[in-house]
Amino acid sequence: MKDINTNGHDNAQPALPNPGMYKLDILLRRGHNLAARDRGGTSDPYVKFKMCKKEVYRSKVILKNLNPVWDERFCLPVDNLHEPLYIKVFDYDFGRQDDFMGLAYLYLDALDHRRLLDVRLELQDPQCPKQDLGSLELAVTLTPKDEGVDREVQQQQSQRLSEVHKKSQLWRSTVSISLIEGRNLIPMDQNGLSDPYVKFKLGNEKYKSKTMSKTLSPQWREQFDLHVFDEDGGILEISVWDKDTGKRDDFMGRCTLDMSTLIRDQTHKLELELEDGKGQLLLLVTLMSSALVSISDLSVNLLDDPHERRQILKRYRLLKTFCNLSDIGVVQVKILRAEGLMAADVTGKSDPFCVVELCNDRLQTHTVYKNLNPEWNKVFTLNVKDIHSVLEVSVYDEDRDRSADFLGKVAIPLLTIHNGEQKAYVLKNKELTGPTKGVIFLEADVIFNTVKASLRTFVPAEQKYIKEESKVSKQLLLRNFNRVKRCIMYLINLGSYINSCFKWESPRRSICAFLVFVLGVWNVELYMVPLSLLVFLVWKYCLLACGKETQEGSMQALEDLLEKDDEESEKDEKDSDKKGLMDKLHAIQDVCISVQTVLGEVASYGERIKNTFNWTVPFLSWLAIAVLCIASLLVYFIPLRYIVLVWGINKFTKKLRNPYLLDNNELMDFLSRVPSDVQVVQYKELEPGQSPSKRR
Repeated sequence: MKDINTNGHDNAQPALPNPGMYKLDILLRRGHNLAARDRGGTSDPYVKFKMCKKEVYRSKVILKNLNPVWDERFCLPVDNLHEPLYIKVFDYDFGRQDDFMGLAYLYLDALDHRRLLDVRLELQDPQCPKQDLGSLELAVTLTPKDEGVDREVQQQQSQRLSEVHKKSQLWRSTVSISLIEGRNLIPMDQNGLSDPYVKFKLGNEKYKSKTMSKTLSPQWREQFDLHVFDEDGGILEISVWDKDTGKRDDFMGRCTLDMSTLIRDQTHKLELELEDGKGQLLLLVTLMSSALVSISDLSVNLLDDPHERRQILKRYRLLKTFCNLSDIGVVQVKILRAEGLMAADVTGKSDPFCVVELCNDRLQTHTVYKNLNPEWNKVFTLNVKDIHSVLEVSVYDEDRDRSADFLGKVAIPLLTIHNGEQKAYVLKNKELTGPTKGVIFLEADVIFNTVKASLRTFVPAEQKYIKEESKVSKQLLLRNFNRVKRCIMYLINLGSYINSCFKWESPRRSICAFLVFVLGVWNVELYMVPLSLLVFLVWKYCLLACGKETQEGSMQALEDLLEKDDEESEKDEKDSDKKGLMDKLHAIQDVCISVQTVLGEVASYGERIKNTFNWTVPFLSWLAIAVLCIASLLVYFIPLRYIVLVWGINKFTKKLRNPYLLDNNELMDFLSRVPSDVQVVQYKELEPGQSPSKRR
């Protein structure tokens, strides 16, 4: 075994004056005693190889292993032996920044030619040079090669790396998991109870359930999906924890599930016993067939093929409405190019790549190095599970020593996509409240079944598993308070207007109100309640169609407020880092976050009701008209007592008919699809000429 010093050159062979053209064959064998970066004392290591500041190879991830065995063989073309091969090890963390585990250099001018060499590289951290981070074991062969062969090898290598990049992102199937309940869990708190939550991990996919307070028999009743990348399905790891505010959470038990034992497209009811603990978990698990997801080049894509497009249109036509209700449609987005991006590196350039997200589905382009006007020309195809989802396209700068730098982002609701139209989108900041530098060119197509999409509106929306942790923000708290205040003031003003009719402040208004009151009370019928809402919706539509009312004016003040909040919140973050008060006041922080969240939710639902009648999303307003028409007809032709009787019987027997049914409220599910005023501002397209503020 030949040891290579990572701090300097090996003197085994002098540097060559004319390096010429070479081929470097590498066998990445294994790692020894790597650094532990996860809470359980293990890591999920993978290795990056870079040459001339460009990533040339990335290994697969080995889960929970400090002595991983890769046995991966690859070949690299080498033009300059004076450039070392830069090798870096990371711990993979899904949804978070990958942890650094060590780096090493392989100096190519120190290698013998045409000879297989076993090499052990000691990993180091430049910040802590004395820390033992383990080592990597490789086998390398450096061979001079003909210039004519070089181009072919480079093409094969580029194609192979592209295929590896694609395969590492494309999932083979999806598993749907319903976490129903826990039974007989162990008490962890002094009161003889626990605050349990559950963590799920399948490969690199992770999910964390909500916390149930003070119970040993929690009823979670929540559903989520995980992507399956392994051919055999992999092992689903499940752990139960007790939530403790201000200190480390207590471990309550774990269990595993071998996905290869499940029958596809069949729901399995599973009662899993917890190991290293006490109790059971009740799950409903369905391993579903592979979804329509792909990454392709611009020259080869699905919807541009007339035959494939006809097949997809046939798949989502109205006659196929009741075939697989969860399959709403398909969206194809072309990531073409970007212009005028922000320079993130000291050289005045960036290494941009693009990430496409649709709820919990995530795909990524390759990196274009040292370019502020990159061209990706990639086509991503994804399944649509909810037509009210938002397509998020983010641009990042790849950084060799740190996590990727954010360059810009756009959010595009699927219902606003115009099929086949190429558009230039001005990139926004992380909060989507203002512009940043650069423009990205996209083209999207969405095909969906209207009836399936309408039915899906009345079931709970899929929640994003990866969210930024909530923080106490004075500006956000004040903003949410003002939003609630606006909703309350609207009701107060309405009450004042009605009260003015009683006081005869305006005789004409009072006479009209009196006549409406007498005629209404004398002739009112129950069916007129949904009918009046229907009339109000149609009236608002007519005002918008005639141009007598617009949606832009009411959003401008909120847009300015969001811009101001961003500036002040950055100052607060700097101050909080200096003072460190938040770390000392966990209890107060949790209360403030709860109040802040509740105020935001109350304001959001008030704004969503308003935006339904304002036709902010025409699809939802038309759907509301259809539902109100049906409700009016039902109330008109069917006596109220029968409607209430059917509703009550359904509510009382629902649990008996399906004990594991997930609870939902159709009205709240519908309103959750309507954007709040803040979301309307975030989804608004900016004008190409709009420039970012100075702070950005």
